[in-house]
Amino acid sequence: MSDLSTAVESPAASSHTPEPAALRSALDAAGRLLGEDRVTRAGGGPEQTRLLGPNTSLFRSRRVAAVLRPATAEQAAGIVELFSREPDSGSLHAVSTGRNWGLGSREPAQDDTVVLDLGGLDRVRSLDLDAGWAVVEPGVTQGRLSRLLADTPRMVNVTVSAAATSVVGNALDRGVGLRGQRTEDLAGLEVVLPGGETVRVGWWPTEGRTAPVYPYGLGPSALQLFVQSNLGVVTAAVIRLPQRPEAVRVTRLGFPGGALAEVTDFVRRLVAQGLTRGVPRIYDPAAGRSYGGAEGEYTAHLAVDGTAESVEALTGILTDEARRSGLFTGISATEGADPDDPHHEVTRLVERAYAGDPDVSDRLFRDKMGVGADQVDSDAGFLFFLPLLPFTGEAVTRADRLLRQAAAETGVRLSATLHMLGPDLVDCVVAMKFAHEKEAAGRAHRALDLLYASFAEAGFVPYRLDVDHVEQRDTLAADAAAIALTRRLKAVLDPNNAIAPGRYR
Repeated sequence: MSDLSTAVESPAASSHTPEPAALRSALDAAGRLLGEDRVTRAGGGPEQTRLLGPNTSLFRSRRVAAVLRPATAEQAAGIVELFSREPDSGSLHAVSTGRNWGLGSREPAQDDTVVLDLGGLDRVRSLDLDAGWAVVEPGVTQGRLSRLLADTPRMVNVTVSAAATSVVGNALDRGVGLRGQRTEDLAGLEVVLPGGETVRVGWWPTEGRTAPVYPYGLGPSALQLFVQSNLGVVTAAVIRLPQRPEAVRVTRLGFPGGALAEVTDFVRRLVAQGLTRGVPRIYDPAAGRSYGGAEGEYTAHLAVDGTAESVEALTGILTDEARRSGLFTGISATEGADPDDPHHEVTRLVERAYAGDPDVSDRLFRDKMGVGADQVDSDAGFLFFLPLLPFTGEAVTRADRLLRQAAAETGVRLSATLHMLGPDLVDCVVAMKFAHEKEAAGRAHRALDLLYASFAEAGFVPYRLDVDHVEQRDTLAADAAAIALTRRLKAVLDPNNAIAPGRYR
């Protein structure tokens, strides 16, 4: 195991914390419940910070008392009940597949927790292609679910990350797929509450039930209480499966940086008028390299889908609009299967992803990361910053200037991809790659701190947080009383703090 596990050493990372008797008792009981082969305990001293292995971002490795790996939802509920009994039993930090890369990977936000690894909960419990839903556990990956749906009329809203990432984990952290935000895919959740009680919120299939999928129900909906939440442990979710389009085409546009504001407003008009499908994307020159973008130019991807005839018509409209605008240096709408297109293989993979088929070989992922999914945490240096922007040329160019300023001040390579989540909202995905060593990591973390400060000053608030910036939820909150309300709920539901305050405490 690599010793390179933290960007900045600190006393908190290396000091030994005595194990309370209540925690020791809970871990002994967990061993009897799960079997000792599913319990990994830390020894004293430095071992407490090495139990999870390295993380790609080189965040400080937290002290961890143990890692518990239940094999079933019932075992997970039993573990939550064990750790709810006494205040000193310890707190649980739940992970799915642990691939929350750039934001912490498997690391908890706080020291002295017990990691509840739900990767062994990997069943697709049920699947209804007519009604369009699947009940999946946290260990089910987007690659596996998409393979189950191959050659069916349904698809999964996939991200451009690795095939081995969790569907449930990403949705609970408000990840973004190529069809929209993944929280919109959640129809129901199975949640273990502190104390071990299992409840199902939102819509849930029952035997003989013919009601259509409708996550809101009657009365107050508790579904969103468990998104970016430490109020319970999710052991399964109902995931909505969109209809698979008959045809997909991606129009690719290249343009110089000086046209960024005009292109943003141009794309906004197309989105507002319903001329695109899924999530259109704009890549800066660094992000666009993996997608065949020209050196030094920005790249836009505009997807359309539907019947073959409608796709042909909409593609023609998009390319005509692009030509008339005079903004673009390159316009291409060839099909991914066209061997005459020099980037046809990349185009084919992008089109397949918009149709719900992730690149199970992870070719694009490897091109971007330089390593495969199993080597990211040990060999790659990577951070994410994820602010939301108004969908205007002015806001996007201001964000672009802030990114350039941070890069110039720190020497860190930044790349940005804009996901258009509707005619008024942009998800700005900022990736920072760095050599997997401490000096480079220190510069990258400095750039990350600068971005949190400068984007907040501009009014651009992040929608996901990494483990080192949990305090941002308080400082960026629109209403402090709303946060106080969630903490009152926490005190009622979890008086012994069995489920750790995570990144969204």
